[in-house]
Formats: sequence, C-alpha cells, structure tokens
Amino acid sequence: MKNLTVGLVQQSCSADRQANVRASMEGIRRAASQGAQLVVLQELHTGLYFCQCEDTACFDQAETIPGPSTEEFGALAKELGIVLVTSLFEKRAPGLYHNTAVVLEKDGSIAGTYRKMHIPDDPGYYEKFYFTPGDLGFTPIDTSVGRLGVLVCWDQWYPEAARLMAMAGADLLIYPTAIGWDPRDDREEQQRQLQAWITIQRSHAVANGIPVISVNRVGFEAAPENESAGAQFWGHSFVAGCQGEIVVQAGEKEEVLLVEVDGERSEAVRRIWPFLRDRRIEAYGDLTRRYRD
Repeated sequence: MKNLTVGLVQQSCSADRQANVRASMEGIRRAASQGAQLVVLQELHTGLYFCQCEDTACFDQAETIPGPSTEEFGALAKELGIVLVTSLFEKRAPGLYHNTAVVLEKDGSIAGTYRKMHIPDDPGYYEKFYFTPGDLGFTPIDTSVGRLGVLVCWDQWYPEAARLMAMAGADLLIYPTAIGWDPRDDREEQQRQLQAWITIQRSHAVANGIPVISVNRVGFEAAPENESAGAQFWGHSFVAGCQGEIVVQAGEKEEVLLVEVDGERSEAVRRIWPFLRDRRIEAYGDLTRRYRD
C-alpha cells in the first residue's frame, strides 16, 4: 500500500435521518477537499443509537443492500473520487438483520461488506435483540486504495478478529464505533473506560504491525422512555501507527480529522518485530475452545 490520506468524520446524531446524512456528507466533502482518498464514518451514522432499549418498531429503520444509504453515499463517493467506509442497519430478509459496514469504491460501486461478528448485550447496548452475528468472517475488502480490514465497534476488543484480518493481508484495521459513558459514572471510571478502549486498539496495531483507524460518535443521546440515564458518546476518534503510536486524535466534539498513513512502514516494522514469523501456531489449538477447565 502506498501513502494514503485518510479522513475521519466524528459526528453527533439525532432522530432526523436527513439531518444526519447531511452532516455525514458535509464531513466527507470537507475531508475530500483536503485531499482525503479514504474517508471513514462512525457506526450507524444515519440515526440515533437505538440499541439503548428493545423496541420492535426500531426494525423499521433497517434498509437493504443495495438501498438508500448505498445509493446516496455511493453517488457521493463517485462524485468525489474517494473510497468511503459507511455503516448501516441491514435488513437482509424478514426477521433477519445485521449491523453492517459497507465499503464504497471510487466509482460508487460496493467494494464489499462486513457484518459485525461480535454482538454485545449489556445495559444500554442491547444489540443481540436487533443484530444477527455476521456470517462473512474476517475477510478484508480489496479497494483501489488498499486492502481494508473493516470491523465494527465491539469487535475492537477481540485480538483474534484483528489477527485474522492481518493474516488475510489487511493493510489497515478500521473500526466504525458507537461507544460512550453512562453519565452516572464518575470521572475516574469514565477515564478508565476511555483509556482501555484506546489501549486495546493500539495493541492491535502493535501486535499486527499495521495502522488502526477508529471513528466514534459524540454527543448525549437520551434513553427512550427514560429507561436509563442515556449515553454520552465520548468521541476521541484516532489513528494509531504500526507501533501503536497515536498519529492523530479528536476530542469530545464533532470533528473531521485528516492524516497521512505511511503505506511502507508496516513492512519496516514487521522486519524488526516479526510477530507473525514467531507465532507458535501448533500450540494455539485451545483458542477454539470457550475456556480451558
């Protein structure tokens, strides 16, 4: 992969889909105007994070692939001549839904999709009610700017997912994300959670010798019917280099980041830290078990 200019669009969302799409597109245009060749959007960027509760009416927000989002954003990718990583609530069939990232090529076509594999079910993150676990595996998506290892949010906590993407030749790891604090947590607990989130993703860059791009949403979103205290999405979107160094990072407000990723550095780093070479694959069989009793 050659040097690549990447744009990250960190935004807040509302219940107004059209307003959210406009905000995403404005961010994309801003990034492209500054030279971005690849632009990455956050998880489920066309609406609120509806998984704070279990409500069958929310399934009405799902869409097909191809569908409205791929048409709208595909047209913009073609207009600007960029590769674009988007995210949507996929309706695959009646009663069958996924949390899906869609990569759009420079000509507006769908380069590939990734269906979120790890599905959380925690207070305020009731995703198992809505999303069927992905069945496309950990397969990078080939594009004109490189081979993209696209994963989604909860996937970012699993080193196995990052490793398998790297083993399949991913040039980058990309994580569209929606993660935030419970506003009732004290500042110390919030900082522990934030630092854990940053650290685990930086570790994927180190262990695999490839850059990591993580794009999170921002803003407070109330829980429907006040079922909880809501979610304060913490932003802090960032890019980490091949040795885990933070190259660029956002704060806790809406922001468009631009960064140049060194496409030749992975080779140099892997020569001095040859983790792939030294893996003892013959001793890892128990990783396919849930637990070693």
